[in-house]
Amino acid sequence: MLNDVDILKDYCHVDDLWIYDKFIIARKLGYICGPVGVDVPTRNNYIVRPVINPLGMGRGAKIVRLTRSTNHLPLGHFWCEVFEGRHYSVDYYCEEQVLCVEGIRDDPKQPLYRFDQWRRVDHQIKFPNLLKRLTDFYPCINCEFIGDKLIEIHLRSNPDFVEDDDVIYPVWNDEPISPPEGMIFVSSYDYKRVGFYKHERSSQHLSSVSRGQPEQVLEHS
Repeated sequence: MLNDVDILKDYCHVDDLWIYDKFIIARKLGYICGPVGVDVPTRNNYIVRPVINPLGMGRGAKIVRLTRSTNHLPLGHFWCEVFEGRHYSVDYYCEEQVLCVEGIRDDPKQPLYRFDQWRRVDHQIKFPNLLKRLTDFYPCINCEFIGDKLIEIHLRSNPDFVEDDDVIYPVWNDEPISPPEGMIFVSSYDYKRVGFYKHERSSQHLSSVSRGQPEQVLEHS
C-alpha cells in the first residue's frame, strides 16, 4: 500500500494536490480558519497544525488559546475552529463506505496524536460532496472526521486495519511491550508509536489489505 509521501510524489495529480492541504479543505468547507499571520476573529481555543503533513500521526497539531495575532505560531501552520465530537476514520471505495473506525482517548488531555484504541464501529457518514469528482481517478479514499466535520483526506485506505480486526490498541515508545492475555503485539513503527496490541484470533491476517487502489496516476481529461 502506498503511503502519503509516495502518493504526493508519484500518485496524486498536480491539479489535485489540494487534497492534502488541510487549510484549503477547511476553507472550502467554510470553517473558521486562517494561515499563520492572519488574526483570529475572536479570543478562543483553536487547533493549530501544519497545512500539509504527509508523515501523518498528528505531528505538530495542538490546541492553542489565541486572542488575536497568530504571528508567533510556526510558519507553514494554520489555525481552525475546534470541533467537538467523536473522531472517525472512514474508508470509501467508489463513494461507498467500506470501513469506519473510531479513535478513542481515555484522557482528553493526552497529545492529539495519542489514541488509546481504534475500534471498528457501525456508523455511516455520507461520502463528501467535495470529493465526488475525484473517484474516477482515485477510487479508494480515506477521510477523517470529528463528528460530521471533515478534517483530513487521504488517497489510500486505512493502513492499520485488516479484515477481521475489531479493535487495535496502539503501543507508544514510553510504554513497555507486554501484551495482555489473549492478545499479540504487532510491530508497526510510526512517529512515537511502536506497534499495536491485537486479539490473537486475527494474527493470521496481519498484512494490510488495499481495496482497489490503483498503482499509477490516471490522466485527467
